[in-house]
Amino acid sequence: MSVLTPSRTSGRTANAQENFSAWANRHRKWLFAAPAMIFVGVLIIFPLAWTLYLSLTDSQGSVRAASDFVGLENYLTVLTDTERFWPAVGRTMSFTLVALACEIILGMAIALLLWRPFRGEKWVRVAILLPLVATPVAVGMMWRLIFDPNIGFANQLLGLLGIPPQPWLSGQDSALPTTIFMDVWQWTPMVVLILLAGLTALSDEPDEAARMDGATALQRFFYVTLPLMMPTVIVAILLRGIDALKTFDILYATKGKGGGSFHEVETLNVYAYGLSFDYNQYGLSSAVLILFFMIIIGSMWLLTMRKKAASK
Repeated sequence: MSVLTPSRTSGRTANAQENFSAWANRHRKWLFAAPAMIFVGVLIIFPLAWTLYLSLTDSQGSVRAASDFVGLENYLTVLTDTERFWPAVGRTMSFTLVALACEIILGMAIALLLWRPFRGEKWVRVAILLPLVATPVAVGMMWRLIFDPNIGFANQLLGLLGIPPQPWLSGQDSALPTTIFMDVWQWTPMVVLILLAGLTALSDEPDEAARMDGATALQRFFYVTLPLMMPTVIVAILLRGIDALKTFDILYATKGKGGGSFHEVETLNVYAYGLSFDYNQYGLSSAVLILFFMIIIGSMWLLTMRKKAASK
């Protein structure tokens, strides 16, 4: 029977510590990030798993009430709903694509104007960023007062110009474009920040070379600046596009339940909220949210693949 001497024990302990230190050093980036990754993973996985479970049941009235497993019945009900679900999908896509296009175009134009230093640029940048200070609900209520058909400043201004009052938020055809305008007004500054950061990081040499070759300002932008900016543009589209898909607060603040009397601004988020808190149809609303989640993941994957292609 062998007996370990204190020197042997201390030697093995030292070797174990050295091996652990070497392993920890090789995997330090994962070890430092592990607590945050586990915390975020729990926050994401549990709600998603619970929502998936509810989507497979006939849960209604209360989440604690007894419910039966119905499989994919809720998904079939939602996917065959041509009165509310598919119009909500169309409005969600229309809102996202139009708002995103306007924000990218305006954001690029403003970023180009702020790219070169000029007198008073700090004050201009502060003024441009002011819409980001307010919450979306406050922005929605402010524009709701401005677009009020009776006392709103917008119609009063149109009256001074000899133009008849417009329904703005109260019209079935004008409500969605009006809310898109609100979103563009608030979130274009964020796109400006992203694109301006990308422009600032660009080297001046390609633009100067094109200028020496006699290229015009438009030619330099489309053939030099824009190709170099594509990775940054894709990042802006990814960040703002996913956020625009999930827009809820500004729509609910301006139009209320159901996205209006005729559901004129009812997107998937507003539709799912109504199913949950207005009708207590938790199974159906969970199915809508899972489908919405799949749309968001698909959009993120496509934009990520496009970003990788643009970076090559």
